[in-house]
Order: sequence, then structure tokens, then C-alpha cells
Amino acid sequence: MITEDTNDEDVSLFDAEEDAGKKSKKTIKHPVASFFHLFFRVSAIIIYLLCEFFSRSFIACMVAIILLLSCDFWTVKNITGRLMVGLRWWNQVDDDGRSHWVFESRKGTGKQQGSDSESRIFWLGLIICPILWVIFAFSTLFSFKIKWVPVVIMGVVLQGANLYGYVRCKVGGKTSLKNMATNYFGRQFLKQVTSVLSETPNICVIYQFSTKS
Repeated sequence: MITEDTNDEDVSLFDAEEDAGKKSKKTIKHPVASFFHLFFRVSAIIIYLLCEFFSRSFIACMVAIILLLSCDFWTVKNITGRLMVGLRWWNQVDDDGRSHWVFESRKGTGKQQGSDSESRIFWLGLIICPILWVIFAFSTLFSFKIKWVPVVIMGVVLQGANLYGYVRCKVGGKTSLKNMATNYFGRQFLKQVTSVLSETPNICVIYQFSTKS
């Protein structure tokens, strides 16, 4: 059984980040986090677009893109969202074996907040890149580049999962989200991320075998 928890209260994870100063509107307080928030996802897109220039090996390009997408998913989910915009989401299993999706947002003026510049960087990168992967998915289908389909699906799933999770964190405390159908499909979408990541080695083996044969 899967349930959801939306917590708008402060959590201990953010307690160590208290800052008595006022929020800076323009200064980027977390330059490293801001850099890696864009680095992995932009690098994956660049390699996808310029694969033929980097290497003639499709397997090498595919593995590089999937690794970058996986690193991006972990970084955005666990680090940059918490530091740059004060949001986080995750899944936990209780003692009864029930799975809970938890969406949290940091509240209060006494906590260290990311700047407006960081917030724009975070949301622009979070929204634009999944849209590009959706465009790539349609282009691969229309151009009959079937070998790229698993790669673009991986991009849509991993980056779309982070987008959905953080949108839920952002609006979860302000609305009840009564559309149960949307919530159900959203939860199923997040559940598929783990299974897709676990099947990544199998995809590489299948393509390597097909290439040799």
C-alpha cells in the first residue's frame, strides 16, 4: 500500500543551516550546487546531440548518457533541491511495510534560504531539460532511430520524476490536490524510476550483444 505524506513543517535536516542574516536576492550562495544542478543534465543533452562527434561507438555514448542522467537524478533529488530552494522528496517504508512518498518544503524566515538567482537556475533547469527529452523522444520515433528510444525514455523518466516530485513539494502545502487520478499516475511514475535504474545494466548488455551479432 502506498500513501503520501506532505509535511510543511521544518525538519531536522534543515536545522543545521540556520542563518541570522537576511536572504540575499542576487548572490549565489551555493555555487557548487548550482553548477552541478546543470552540469550533469546539460552534459547528457550535449552528448546526445553530438554523439557522432565524440565517438563512433553507440554503446559508449549510451552508457555515458545514462550515467550522467543517473548522477543528475541523485544530485538534484538529494542535494540541489534542498540547498537551492529548500525542498526535498523521498520514499520511505514504515514498520508495517507500507511505502510512503514524502514531500517537504522548508518554512520560516530563520532558516538559511537560497537566493532568487539560485531559485531561477533551479526551476529553469528542472523544467527545460525534461521538455527537451520529450522532444527528443518524438524525434527518435519520427526519424525511426529505434536504438535511441531507451536512452530518451531514460531521460524523460528520470528528469520527469524530479520535476514531478519538486512540483508536489512546492504546491503540496497550498492545495489538497483533489484530482486523485493525477496523483495516482504521478505515484506510479515515481515508482518506475527505481525499476528503470535497476534495469540499466541489462539494457547495456542487450545492446552490446546485438551490436556484436
